[in-house]
This record gives sequence, C-alpha cells and structure tokens, in this order.
Amino acid sequence: MIPPAMRPCTRLVVLQAIILAATCALAGDDDDNQPAPRFRAKTTSGETFNNDSIKGKVVLLEFWTTWCQYCHQEEPLVEQINKEFSDKGLIVLAIDVAESKKTVKKYIEQHPRSCRIVLTEDTNLAAMYQANSYPIYVVIDRDGNNLRRTARRCRRTRSSQAARQRWD
Repeated sequence: MIPPAMRPCTRLVVLQAIILAATCALAGDDDDNQPAPRFRAKTTSGETFNNDSIKGKVVLLEFWTTWCQYCHQEEPLVEQINKEFSDKGLIVLAIDVAESKKTVKKYIEQHPRSCRIVLTEDTNLAAMYQANSYPIYVVIDRDGNNLRRTARRCRRTRSSQAARQRWD
C-alpha cells in the first residue's frame, strides 16, 4: 500500500507517463514501434472500433476493474485526459476486464465516467495485451502502432475479491 504522503507523487508520475505517451503520439513521434494487434471493441453505448477505424487518431486504452483501488484513484486523471485531448483526436477506451455487465453498470451509476466504456465480452483487447494487473495503459499512435504501455500492480487477491463483492 502506498503511504498517504506518497499518493500525490504517485498520481503525478502516472499522469505524467500517460500525458507524455499521448503527447508523443499526438505529435507523431517516429520511434520504431510495433503495430497494434488486430482488435475490435464495442462500447456500452454501441460505438465500434477496430484498427481501421482508429487510423489517424491516438487511442489510450485503459484496462481497469471496479475492485481495483488504483483504477478508482486514477479515474479522475483519465477523465481529465479524455476531456482535454478528445478534440485533438484522442480516443479513450476504458476496458473493464472480466466483470459482468451488471457489475460494471452498477459501478458506473455510482461513479459516472465520460470516456467510452468497453466490456471484456465486447472486445479481444484484454487477451491481446495480457491484462492481468490493473490499471494498464496502452497508447496507440496515429499510425496504429503501440507507443507506450504502463501498468500498476493491482492483482486479484482475497481483499480485492471482498471489495469487489460490494459491487455485485
């Protein structure tokens, strides 16, 4: 657990990493990047995304769960990035991993989000990026290449399962 005095510093580091990756992608940084895997994703509002539909856009993938304390703490940062950069071509897809539609819906009702929410059942992204600790952030650049991947280490444990039960 992160001591309370270090939490603002941790948030700042995460925010800086996400903004740096998104800024590099928006600026067209020309590193040797791996192409993003072929994917499909459908948001809870019915929008669909795939490699072809995101060409020319920067995409921030956030892999999260309702029981992850880090995910919850970083939601405001992701929301801020979404609001600040969406008009510059950034698409934020918040992919909930391995939870039921009912669980996610209940959570979103209590913790509204403006970014696009994707359920595991509506995408193949969680498997492709081996999302098994949360949150994970992946930035895909305008050319469809993976630019950055950052991850925290919130794993399913007995305490996280107990916290998760409050949403079920």
